[in-house]
Amino acid sequence: MSSDLLFFTAVNILMAWSVYIALSAGALTFGASAFMAVGCYVAGVLTVKAGLPLIPACLLGAAVSGVLGFAFGFPALRVRGIYLILTTIGIAMSMVVILENIDFVGGTVGLGGMSGATVWHGAGAVLVVGAALWWVSRSPLQRVLDAVREDDEVAASLGMNVVFVKLTAFAIGSAVAGFAGGLYGHYLTFVRPDTFNVLISIYAVMFVILGGTNNFWGAALGAAIMTILPEQVTFMREWRPSVFALTIIVLLLFRPQGLITRRFLTIRLARKAS
Repeated sequence: MSSDLLFFTAVNILMAWSVYIALSAGALTFGASAFMAVGCYVAGVLTVKAGLPLIPACLLGAAVSGVLGFAFGFPALRVRGIYLILTTIGIAMSMVVILENIDFVGGTVGLGGMSGATVWHGAGAVLVVGAALWWVSRSPLQRVLDAVREDDEVAASLGMNVVFVKLTAFAIGSAVAGFAGGLYGHYLTFVRPDTFNVLISIYAVMFVILGGTNNFWGAALGAAIMTILPEQVTFMREWRPSVFALTIIVLLLFRPQGLITRRFLTIRLARKAS
């Protein structure tokens, strides 16, 4: 397996987790590509124009993405269902247009000169974010997220600050996407605004649906399968969008909970313990 494929798998896992984090609080977002773009461009400007090292630049890009995620999430999360999906798609499409009209970052020409990201940076980011998600999954915070996701009205009646929980999850997911974008841009060395089209967001959601929507291991597995398998099977590479769409349709019909569920993981861990 090539280093390129390993790196893109790591980035896709981070993008899947960015969607999963927001979804863990009940917010299905198709705006991950917008915050990925922000993280990429902020980190790119800091390294190319200000000479900042890669990791600090990517962390600052993630921070800006997180702040914007919180700001955009405040009005976006006031709507639900299809309206939330359309709102986040609008955010993703608008970000491309905004970046195309900012000459400082290259406009439609794009931003180049970035470098330094390696497969090890991607692997390290996956390990750090994965460890954080593992800690959350075993902490009382997970029960709060579950309550908000399952029924936010009941959660609010129990004294939980539902709006803050959702906004925080949305912002953290945006920050993860921003960090992934910073690494992605510095691996490619050159990006254009349309590099971060809404299709990236759609794929990220597909990763989560395939692997499982209620645990982060499933999201990572879905990203890995949908990144690696098409590169190993020729016809899947040529018909990637169609194969992805058909896979999701079949999965929603016969296994809507995804490949890995939290109950499956609990059973497996219990068997190992015994």
